[in-house]
Amino acid sequence: MDTKLLSKTARAMVAKGKGLLAADESAGTCEKRFNTINTECTEPNRRAWRNLLLTTKGAEEFISGVILFDETIHQKTLDGEVPFPQYLESKGIIPGIKVDGGVHDLALCPGEKVSEGLDGLRKRLAEYFKLGARFAKWRSVITIGEGIPSHACLYANAHALARYAALCQEASIVPVVEPEVLLDGSHTIERCFEVSEATLTATFAALRAHNVSLEHTILKASMVISGKDCPKQASVEQVAEQTVRCLKRAVPAALPGVVFLSGGQSDEAATAHLNAMAAMPGLPWPLTYSYSRALQNPALKTWGGKAANVAAAQKAYYHRARMNSLASQGKYRPDMEKQAA
Repeated sequence: MDTKLLSKTARAMVAKGKGLLAADESAGTCEKRFNTINTECTEPNRRAWRNLLLTTKGAEEFISGVILFDETIHQKTLDGEVPFPQYLESKGIIPGIKVDGGVHDLALCPGEKVSEGLDGLRKRLAEYFKLGARFAKWRSVITIGEGIPSHACLYANAHALARYAALCQEASIVPVVEPEVLLDGSHTIERCFEVSEATLTATFAALRAHNVSLEHTILKASMVISGKDCPKQASVEQVAEQTVRCLKRAVPAALPGVVFLSGGQSDEAATAHLNAMAAMPGLPWPLTYSYSRALQNPALKTWGGKAANVAAAQKAYYHRARMNSLASQGKYRPDMEKQAA
């Protein structure tokens, strides 16, 4: 465990005005997204799409690190055949890697999930470190519904996150722990607050129990938000207030930073919510982004699977990254979207 390297990596991940690009979609998730642009989900097409994002000129101004998928960390750039991790390093961007094995049904807990992938993880982390990965991500999902989440679900997922985080730090890799509270459902923002606080409390209790160094851990958090089917949707200000209140109640100040997932929000909503939070005074940690769709969507639609559209798609991705960079500093305004149009 190289604490100096862990500290250096963690600080760089949440550097002022920068955030993470989550480009760790599995082939299955890529297929769903590619279907929206009528593009076949082949390995060459996935490589071309990732190449578009990772080689966008100037993106390093706003992107501190990229979460890669196992396939991606072994791929190379289209121009020059440079391994993606090596290429990112040359731009000052930290390569990261998704290491969980996806969510599966939790036995005896109907409607609830647990993430798997701990078997063989120590060996995989050593291999990823050699490939250039300096941080990793493990995602768990918590569903809000009638009678759920259960204590068993919260405990099982917190335990897995803690074991993963300990193995990461042993390998000198910064763990990003992501206990995602899903947006699905008709729950109110108040119910989301209750579940989010319980989820975070369980997660940090498990991290402490497994001797995980909080000073070398990054939280990837959900925002406290109304369920997508809730008839009363919370305002930007309410989301910001409730999310920060929840974090202050459950997240230790020792963490180097907190990054947010967009969790199915629209591109601009995710940016506006982050901006409102980052502008609040008295935050004990930097707040920034670790977005997938909220960074990629406009570029994906512009690209449409056509090589002729790469430059325009990169411009769209650069703009989205810049807007979120401003939001992470509390400097974003919605009228900036029109100015760039």
